[in-house]
Amino acid sequence: MTEIRVECYAGHRADERPMRFVLGGQPFEVSELDGRWYSPEASYFRVRAEDGNYYLLRHDEVQDLWTLDGFRAARARR
Repeated sequence: MTEIRVECYAGHRADERPMRFVLGGQPFEVSELDGRWYSPEASYFRVRAEDGNYYLLRHDEVQDLWTLDGFRAARARR
C-alpha cells in the first residue's frame, strides 16, 4: 500500500468520492468512478484516471488515511 493525497467531492457526507489524487508527486484527475464498496474500517473506490489507468483507492476512515491498494494499466487500443 502506498500513501497518497486525495481531494474529494463532499456532498451530503465528507469524502463522498475522489475527484483527484497525487501519487509520487504526479497529479491525476479522476475521469470515472468505476466501483465503490465499504468495509467496517474503510471505503474503497476503483477509479479511472485521465491517463486511462485504473486505481484502487482505500480510505481508512478512522485514521483519515488514503492509500493506493491496486493498479491496473489500461489496455492498448488497436
